Amino acid sequence: MITIGIDPGTATTGFGIIEKTSKGEIRLLDYGCIKTATRLEMGTRLNQIAQDLKTLIKKWKPTRASIEKIFFSKNVKTAITVAQARGVILQIFEENQIAQDEYTPLQVKSAVCGYGKADKKMVQEMIKIILNLSKVPKPDDAADAIALALCSVNSLRQLKTK
Repeated sequence: MITIGIDPGTATTGFGIIEKTSKGEIRLLDYGCIKTATRLEMGTRLNQIAQDLKTLIKKWKPTRASIEKIFFSKNVKTAITVAQARGVILQIFEENQIAQDEYTPLQVKSAVCGYGKADKKMVQEMIKIILNLSKVPKPDDAADAIALALCSVNSLRQLKTK
């Protein structure tokens, strides 16, 4: 099963793609960021995110997707633009018939580290350990997306054991 994790944003959308093999091993297939130029109109930026995401889906053919729920803080303007990116991303998943999971940062940290208040560095180190990587994945947006994909795989595993 191939799972894509997405950390949404308009300037930078992180992605992480993992595979759970038939033997139960989890492998990192790809990760990185979809970046858009701030000088572009919002519609153009959202379209670029959609097109780049479609390219990733075509290449890796994920059957499951995991995306971060909006964490609303003081910056309403940022929350609105992230919500726009999320909407485009969710629509692309639906269009491609990809099952979707949504997680809060607390849920992701709990699934990856066993501690909901873990900091970014702790999450990144756990990703490195879980996936047997030689170094921590960078940038942070990509690492967050990998953590989202791992959260989805861990959640499915727990559902099957109940």
